[in-house]
Amino acid sequence: MNENIFSVSFYDAIVWRSIMLTGILLISLLVANILKRKIPFLRKSLIPNSVLGGILLLLASCIVYAFKSDYLFNLDLFSTNGTGIQTLEILTYHCLAVGFIAMTLRPSDKKGGKGRTGEIINSGITTVCGYLIQGTLGILITVIAALLFVKDLAPGSGILLAFGYGQGTGQALNIGKNFDTALGISGYSSFGLTIAALGFLTASIVGVIYVNYLRRKGRLGAAVDQKREALDMNSIQGADEIPINESVDKLSLQLSFIAIAYLIAYGIMYLIGNVILGTGSNLIGTIYGFNFLFGVLAAVIVKAVMSFLKKHKVIHREYTNTFLLNRISGFAFDLMIVAGICAIQFHLITKYLGVILILGVVGAIATFLYVRFVANKLFPAYENEQFLAFFGMLTGTASTGMILLREADPNLASPASENLVYQNFPAIILGFPILLIAGNITANPTSIASAMIMLAIILAFFVVLNVVLFRKFIFKKK
Repeated sequence: MNENIFSVSFYDAIVWRSIMLTGILLISLLVANILKRKIPFLRKSLIPNSVLGGILLLLASCIVYAFKSDYLFNLDLFSTNGTGIQTLEILTYHCLAVGFIAMTLRPSDKKGGKGRTGEIINSGITTVCGYLIQGTLGILITVIAALLFVKDLAPGSGILLAFGYGQGTGQALNIGKNFDTALGISGYSSFGLTIAALGFLTASIVGVIYVNYLRRKGRLGAAVDQKREALDMNSIQGADEIPINESVDKLSLQLSFIAIAYLIAYGIMYLIGNVILGTGSNLIGTIYGFNFLFGVLAAVIVKAVMSFLKKHKVIHREYTNTFLLNRISGFAFDLMIVAGICAIQFHLITKYLGVILILGVVGAIATFLYVRFVANKLFPAYENEQFLAFFGMLTGTASTGMILLREADPNLASPASENLVYQNFPAIILGFPILLIAGNITANPTSIASAMIMLAIILAFFVVLNVVLFRKFIFKKK
């Protein structure tokens, strides 16, 4: 018998470390939920459980760092094939793509006529313009800081404001990691994650303050208790879907489709990054950093194949399920947010904290004012509802926008909730150039000239999109 064959004993600590790490993340969600239920201040703040859970673990991690000179998840108890922080970053990276794939795989729900289509497109353009104004101000601030105050700061790192505020934890980590890879250091991933955490706090605190302001002014109805909603079978299973009690569990099928889409996405990334560009290319990190975008593309391909097979009577039922895919995406995003926040390493960004705080404040003010103006001009029939949805999304995620929207519209009677969901497709198409711009900045992270050129392109793109957005006011019919 060959004694060199690798074997593992199930009582070895290494078998349990990743389970313990994931368990701690999920337990933090339970603790956060209990605290929100029991503490009135937290309940009124509307801070998502995932954000609160992440902050609790981050505080615990910093306390451990004060005594052990290392973070909680870097202790041997949680580290497997690398540090626990690296495991958290990997979780954040993959959960972002899984969440987007699950959302994209949902069965299409064709709604609305010409007027609603226009509002949804305007919603998507507004979302992209939010990214652009955040990116513009972010780059401007970090270029000035790099020239005058923090000499070793990457001039274009302010683009992280657009990803941390505009797109949340996952993309903030991805783009920050690209900066780290290009510069050969660690720090910008924590830079991006910190901005994302500030965004969630901005949505929760500023959003609640503004909701209360609107109520005092009589522009919103009284607060309504969010009662438990009873679900019937129609809300869980569509009429044309396979039965929920098939021999294969329906949840297993949803996870199978997500896995197929993600494998296709990996194949596309490998083809572009490793084969076409080559492993030596400085853009390979950028390619893999956009895993969520390739995941969406792969999910669209899977949906198209399923639709083709159904049209030609190869399959006769709908195999994807909106209810279960929503649950999967919700779980993925919750885990992503918790893991992303507690992966922050403050000692790496101490010298950048002043810049980060300035980015956070300026980003919050600019986003608030721009979205308030757009909601007033383009969505007058439900401007407050649309504003809260936009502001929550452009400082946190779509789920944060939905949380704020429910404060103004508990029954989701206004079109704002549909706008929040269906704007994703035009936003992804129109927002793709921002990903290319970010790729150029991270490929030349120390170049002020490159940052300024990208800043000019972002400004030009912002102007063009706003001309499209306000076309009815600019090109008035006689």
